[in-house]
Amino acid sequence: LDRRYTIPARQGRAARVRKGQVLEICNPKGHQVCDFFALVDGSPNEVLSMEHCRTNLDRIYLRKGDVLVTNRRRAIFELTEDTSPGVHDMLVACCDQPRYEQLGVKEYHDNCADNFKMSLMAIGVKTAHVPSPLNLWMNIPVDPDGGFTWEAPVSGAGDVVRLKAHLDCIAVMSACPQDITPVNGRGTVPSELEFRVLAK
Repeated sequence: LDRRYTIPARQGRAARVRKGQVLEICNPKGHQVCDFFALVDGSPNEVLSMEHCRTNLDRIYLRKGDVLVTNRRRAIFELTEDTSPGVHDMLVACCDQPRYEQLGVKEYHDNCADNFKMSLMAIGVKTAHVPSPLNLWMNIPVDPDGGFTWEAPVSGAGDVVRLKAHLDCIAVMSACPQDITPVNGRGTVPSELEFRVLAK
């Protein structure tokens, strides 16, 4: 508890968070997106689900005080603090190798789907499905016609979010390796994230 860990650029990490504890995620440089996933500890098929969150919240934008739910509609995390302007994404799937191939990349590219799987493998957890993440600090404006664009984050250096666990769970955080679109900033490269687990 209360130990600060670094998630290196382009990598992911998993951490167990107990009910009542608070996960704090920090954006040291300010422009880095965090693909955030969560699984119920001991039941890896019950996951944080963006489609169920959107239904539960009746909107596509996250606000302080919002409760995030699983694919079984149980509360798993609550957003208790957000020092950024509050621009996060609940629509876009995480990057994976086929996505980078669509963007013209010929060789292997680090990606959040593999970061998710490898982070869980590192703590001995297996899951067959990669769910859609909560993309913290990712700026995907939606226009009145329903289209959206890929924009740079509006968060600042040192911004943090705090998420209170409602269940014993495993949080997986990926410092998104996306360097083709501007979602990790214009004129920048993917950078590190930091996190710590607090007693409350």
